[in-house]
Amino acid sequence: MSMQALITTPNLEAPDDFYEALIEAHQGLSTEESHAFNARLVLVLANHIGSLPVLREAFEAARGS
Repeated sequence: MSMQALITTPNLEAPDDFYEALIEAHQGLSTEESHAFNARLVLVLANHIGSLPVLREAFEAARGS
């Protein structure tokens, strides 16, 4: 498997649709359930990415570093 760099430029086909779907996914969840959902989503997406170096880049990007 080749290692890729983290894509930090806009890359979503429909960012507004994504945001709407994300908000809808949280509908009806308590704060605790919402946090648990986010944690599970991060793990699913991390598994999809599969590269620890890329995930480390994502950590830095998310922290604003």
